[in-house]
Amino acid sequence: MQNKFGDNINITIFGESHGEKIGALIEGIEAGIKVDDNFIQELLSKRRPRGIGETQRIETDKYEIISGVFNSYTTGAPVCILIKNTNTKSSDYEYLKNHPRPNHADYVARMKFNGYNDYRGGGAFSGRLTAAIVASAGLIIPKLEEKGIYIATHIKEVQGINDLDLVNELDNNKIKSYIDIINNKSFPTISTCDIEMQSKIEETAKNGDSIGGICQTVILGLPVGTGDPYFSSIESKISEAIFGIGAIKGIEFGLGFDFKNHYGSEVLDEYIIKDKKISTNHNYNGGINGGIANGMPIVFNTAIKPTPTIKKEVNTVNLDTMKEEKMTVQGRHDPAIIRRIAPVITSMTALVIYDLIKEKK
Repeated sequence: MQNKFGDNINITIFGESHGEKIGALIEGIEAGIKVDDNFIQELLSKRRPRGIGETQRIETDKYEIISGVFNSYTTGAPVCILIKNTNTKSSDYEYLKNHPRPNHADYVARMKFNGYNDYRGGGAFSGRLTAAIVASAGLIIPKLEEKGIYIATHIKEVQGINDLDLVNELDNNKIKSYIDIINNKSFPTISTCDIEMQSKIEETAKNGDSIGGICQTVILGLPVGTGDPYFSSIESKISEAIFGIGAIKGIEFGLGFDFKNHYGSEVLDEYIIKDKKISTNHNYNGGINGGIANGMPIVFNTAIKPTPTIKKEVNTVNLDTMKEEKMTVQGRHDPAIIRRIAPVITSMTALVIYDLIKEKK
């Protein structure tokens, strides 16, 4: 198992849901980056559960940096971040040793690792490991913002309840204001649809079911020419990293799959001069041409599946007896992961963009 990505920087995440600690090792990070503890803790807090519709397993996520930082600045050496697991109930998962949950990695993990996998809470496949991704991104997001690059992810849709779509928003000042709104809200939407979305999530949780949705990410300020064609395209790099986050089952850039509903003449991003700079009159392609940033905001959507663990009886098999059985999953789970996954998507995106920027430099 290789839990790493990146070309100019390498990020490896490690640990299990119910192990002693989880963490990340970041190699290739430049020296002289100021470590902002308050920012990292705030970013981690956005990922932590709260209220109805989210897991009751609440970790403090107090992190520890054991290498690569001296006097609050990165030294250029590999940075190792550790986060303790302090609120586990492993007994809830004993049943899963022989009874894989539908739509989880329980069965495939057992088969791949010959039964030696840690099945407690999903083990190494758990969303718990995303805390390490968020902490890692907390190191470099302020550095990106120093360079004028801003990133945010908002919940675009939950069961037909829609937030603003930023694909064809061309006003950078307005986009920046939206990014500020998103990044300053605990439930990341631009409009007040968050109230209706939360209500829908809570209703679903009370019914013992789960719910998914669509997140939308915007990147503002990425310089023209960043990226490469073909297999090193911005789309390729972002997609590879984003699909490393559990529960994400789809990604589209710009207009994405909706291109099928239009003629070419309807979706051209024609070049114009705006404020003495080259721009486009639309942004149907989401700020990317030929795998390379064209200077427009980069916009992409991610599809989040409903959490597979629900409080209803489901069908499974007993791996010892090879017979079909019924099960009701125990443990503490998220009926909706979409609010908590938004800062993880932002964090993963920030790590990819830092990697690309370092390459360009």
